[in-house]
Amino acid sequence: MTHSVESRFIAIISGALLVVVAPLFTLFLALSSQQAARNLTEHVNVVLITNSRALGKPLWELDRDSIHQIASMLVADSAISGVQISDNMGKLNISEVDVNPADFRGLESISEPIFYKSPEGTRNIGSITVYVPKLGWFSALHQMEMAFISIFIIAILTVFGAAILGNRIMVIKPLMRLTAAIEATRRLGSRHHVDWRSNDEMGRLAKSFNEMQTLLEREERELKRAHQQTTDIYNLTPAMLFSLTASDQIAAVSDYWLLATGYRREDIIGHPFSELVAPADRHVYGKRKAQAKANGAAIEVTVRFLCADGRMMDVLIVETELGAAGGSIPGSLSVMTDVTELKQSELRNHQQAISDHLTGLLNRQGFEAMLDRTITEADKGATEVACLFVDLDRFKAINDNFGHAAGDAVLCQFVERTRPLLHDTDSASRLGGDEFAMLIAGESAERRATDLAQKIVDMFEVPFRVQGTSVRLSASIGLAFYPNHAASAGELLQKSDMAMYARKRDGKNGAQVYDPAILDQTRERAEIESDIEVGIAASWFEAHFQPIVDIETGVPSGFEALMRMRHPRKGLMSPAGIVMVAEETGTIGQIGNLILEDAMGNLARVSRLPGMAEAYVAVNFSPLQFEPGLPTRLAGLLGRYGIQPSRLVVEITEAVLMHDNPEIRTILNEIQRFGCRIALDDFGTGYSSLSYLSRFPVDIVKIDQSFVRSLTDKADDIGSKNRMLVEGISAISHKMNCKVVAEGVETEEQRVLLKQMGIDYAQGYLFSKPREISDLLSALSAWRIKSMAS
Repeated sequence: MTHSVESRFIAIISGALLVVVAPLFTLFLALSSQQAARNLTEHVNVVLITNSRALGKPLWELDRDSIHQIASMLVADSAISGVQISDNMGKLNISEVDVNPADFRGLESISEPIFYKSPEGTRNIGSITVYVPKLGWFSALHQMEMAFISIFIIAILTVFGAAILGNRIMVIKPLMRLTAAIEATRRLGSRHHVDWRSNDEMGRLAKSFNEMQTLLEREERELKRAHQQTTDIYNLTPAMLFSLTASDQIAAVSDYWLLATGYRREDIIGHPFSELVAPADRHVYGKRKAQAKANGAAIEVTVRFLCADGRMMDVLIVETELGAAGGSIPGSLSVMTDVTELKQSELRNHQQAISDHLTGLLNRQGFEAMLDRTITEADKGATEVACLFVDLDRFKAINDNFGHAAGDAVLCQFVERTRPLLHDTDSASRLGGDEFAMLIAGESAERRATDLAQKIVDMFEVPFRVQGTSVRLSASIGLAFYPNHAASAGELLQKSDMAMYARKRDGKNGAQVYDPAILDQTRERAEIESDIEVGIAASWFEAHFQPIVDIETGVPSGFEALMRMRHPRKGLMSPAGIVMVAEETGTIGQIGNLILEDAMGNLARVSRLPGMAEAYVAVNFSPLQFEPGLPTRLAGLLGRYGIQPSRLVVEITEAVLMHDNPEIRTILNEIQRFGCRIALDDFGTGYSSLSYLSRFPVDIVKIDQSFVRSLTDKADDIGSKNRMLVEGISAISHKMNCKVVAEGVETEEQRVLLKQMGIDYAQGYLFSKPREISDLLSALSAWRIKSMAS
């Protein structure tokens, strides 16, 4: 660089000399030479003309001596190198030269004619020729001029040398130091300063360079500190960080990434990251950028990652393009998070979400999803699908008598018994409570499902063990087949459910294949539900009274309020279907409250008749009506209609008492203390009817009509046994100060037998059917008139 700068400086000065000085010097020489040549020519011409005149006479006279003398004089002139004089007659040719005539080459000749004035006139008698040297640029210069030229050249060379020396001292030297500082900075990596101080431009340049070096050194330290801090953050951040090039090759990885994956940095830098992704997920990883461009956000992808030790790790990769942040660095920065436990937890949560926690079977959600998939596969393969809906009969009694833990144990036993009956392709589910569903798919699905249903029914012949006790259950099973009975998964499950309920209505303990008639029954039930809801809101329910008479006299002592619903279009509807649906839907409590209030109003109207002031009304209460506010509500109704509490009999069934609920016991005690009486309905049909007499405050015992009807049974053993049972019930009830009412008395023979057994009261069609209040009032009035007349 130094030689280059100095050479360029010399070239610039030389060029300046050539451009400026050389033309001036050349012009000076040209002008000097031209002037010298002009002066010489004028001098020679003057000398030549003068001597040509002087030679006229000697040449005419052919005076050689004079001619030689003149020629010698001419040659003596410094400007003339030779002289040649000749006449026109050729008689005389005199030459006088100071050089060899043969060397006249390079000399310039000047001739002048010689004239002689004779008497005859001026005549040209000859010529004189002088030879003078050709003048060059320097030959025409005088000694003084040459001295000036020499001084000028020496001055130019001196200035040239001084310029080079000054340039080397004032420019090249500081440049050399500046170059040395830059080279040292480049080679050694440290900032070097220029040791040069002056007030000129080079001094300012050196000062600026030193200041720049100081500033760069400070910035370099800050950059190194920032880079070190960034590197430390990159490596010490407790996250798996890695950077990729634009071609998805690994550019950098954090220490935590190496620690978590087990790789060494030198082994993976420069390798494609996709090589570390499980082969099955590489296509997902490869498509991530296309998805990110569509979404316009950071790239998120979950793949399986191969660690150095061969283990597989589920990772969530969040990748950000570095160019997206406004930078110009190609590539991306990614954060990799181990989500293996999260994925496993999601799988467990999903499994739990679709599984029953008690039995491990699919729950309703999982079963419905499985049913959808199975039907889709069946459509592709043109095969059948069978769905079994299983409901355990009398399971509620186990929960009520033994507790829910015992019920859970029975459900688990049922599942354990069922598992061996299922194939690997079959699915089972617990839909909730004691309801199960089973899915049979593939060839002969209908036949296999029918066989499985029968095996499940037979399976219940072996009792279940609960807390060391054997209990017997049964199952109601509904079957439906796809595509014969349903067109979708939801419809198939619904049809099997409907078939199961049809089996329950028909006596339980068996299997029922779906039939279109079941749908009609279901629609009828849905219609009853709708009628109940509207009937409650529109007060369609009425309390019809059936007399309860003294078995000896036949005089009505009280009435049982029986529920009826008067539909504005269908008329008076049978209570059997209404009660069953109301108990299932839970609206029986609302209906019971409406019947209770209507019964109170009807009793108040009956009380106005002669002899009916002490008659009572027996109202059936469902378990749903026994709430803490019941005694207060009864007191309010009795007060509103002016009826004594003893005239209200609360009829309860075993369903109310079998739970042995302390709250119900407290309510019954409060009702009895208030003055109302308690009647135990359908006595003898339950599990522990006799024990209820001692544990609950019972005033009246009503013998179920099934015993009454069998009193006159032709089979001697049945009739005699039932007579003994009725007599025993009557005796025990009287011992416990309870009145006894026989239900369903339809013949005089039954009345006579019951009277002989000591029964107090009776009710049935022998005496009267249930009547609406206006009809009953008319009948009672007519009976009273007839009785008075007799």
